[in-house]
Amino acid sequence: MYDKIFPPKKIALPNGKVVIEKRSPTPLILLLLLIGVYFSVQLTGFSLPVLFERWDQFFVIILDMIPPRWDYTSHIWQPLLDTIKMSLLGSVLGSLTAIPIAYLASNNIVKNRVIVGIARVFLSILRTMPTLVMALIATFIFGLGTLAGTVAIFLFTIAYVGKFLYEQIENVNMDAFEAMESLGMTRVQAFRYAIFPQVLPNYLSTSLFCFEGNVRYASILGYVGAGGIGLLLNEGLGWRDYSSVGMILFMLIITVFLIERVSEHFRKRLI
Repeated sequence: MYDKIFPPKKIALPNGKVVIEKRSPTPLILLLLLIGVYFSVQLTGFSLPVLFERWDQFFVIILDMIPPRWDYTSHIWQPLLDTIKMSLLGSVLGSLTAIPIAYLASNNIVKNRVIVGIARVFLSILRTMPTLVMALIATFIFGLGTLAGTVAIFLFTIAYVGKFLYEQIENVNMDAFEAMESLGMTRVQAFRYAIFPQVLPNYLSTSLFCFEGNVRYASILGYVGAGGIGLLLNEGLGWRDYSSVGMILFMLIITVFLIERVSEHFRKRLI
């Protein structure tokens, strides 16, 4: 079928032999992409006319948030600090826990395929589960509050950092590792002194980047009772107190911006 739609080009050589030119898969990929887009539009009911007619409705609530309610600032500080604290704690604990899991998931370090497979499946399960769902499950186990949010961020960080870390471990130079093993070191000791120093800068950079995102994710965990500033957001939207919501978002934007700038400064120094 593909040959009929995109017939291959035949080239005649000087010796009379005819060869078929190797074709690029790009036309087939574009065709499949167009088919996927078509069926996606049909299934979702996407409509450009409706989008153009109602685009101004995006700004209705935003205009209601301006000006923000400045006197509401005193109610924001504590939940905002709770959000930062549970993001920091979850990120630090998750990044540390990701190291042994990434070690077990690296097939150039661990030769047992069963252990490598189990570690990778574990990371895949955590990575495919949304943070909000993790927080919802954690609230059933640990109750409402910041502990549930911290656990959700902890699990997400393990999946995020662990995935990047084991891929970095598998791409390192193994010469020093093999030399240390030949001198009598265990695999863990050789990993500690030969492999981990090579991936340490990227590991720290990834952990910092994950912390940036976790501050943003933590702000919505309050919707499922996981504590933090999300509780205030949920309450303000529920009561349609958009001026207070505007103040919450303003403070959150400033906080995230400052954290991103500081994190970016340190990440540039690490790489």
